[in-house]
Amino acid sequence: MRILLPYLIAGWSGFFVMAVELLGGRLLAPTFGSSIYVWGAIITIFMLALSLGYLAGGRYSMHAPNVRRLGALLLIAAATVVPILLFGEAMLDAVAIAVPDPRFGSLLASLALFGVPTFFSGMISPYAVRLLVHDPRNAGRHAGQLYFVSTFGSAAGTLLTSFYFVLILEVNQILISLLAISAVIGMTAVMQKGDEVQA
Repeated sequence: MRILLPYLIAGWSGFFVMAVELLGGRLLAPTFGSSIYVWGAIITIFMLALSLGYLAGGRYSMHAPNVRRLGALLLIAAATVVPILLFGEAMLDAVAIAVPDPRFGSLLASLALFGVPTFFSGMISPYAVRLLVHDPRNAGRHAGQLYFVSTFGSAAGTLLTSFYFVLILEVNQILISLLAISAVIGMTAVMQKGDEVQA
């Protein structure tokens, strides 16, 4: 399980991030439209938040890394989506009033809604790599395999969300389903026993 869970969590995190990113377009459309500006703002915030998350996750992985903390990162990433469900519409209205320009308004709205969840999601992959690498000679192979799983999850999340989920479920229903799956996977990891990986 200590080997399986990092791959599972990294793959699911990739799925989760891309599903939320696509749903972000649906969430912002009623307020800011669905122009190239809006999608440019969404993609920019996701890329910046992921890059900061990668940096933070790599640093965090140097301090007594274990699969329980990896599961906790997934739980935190999921929990930070809850405000989108509860206050997302009100936040979008407030931003639209404060910043009516659809370019900068959508950029600020994307940051407010998706910056924190995407940051914590970005921490997962580098942390998972640290859990898998025990021999420096195999570091590249493990990193490649994990990023393959993570990116494959991203592709699956993009395809399934855009081709199927949005056709049969409401946005909030999809988000709740994503949160529920994240909670199950995250709690499975948190309940694992075992020693920390030696730094």
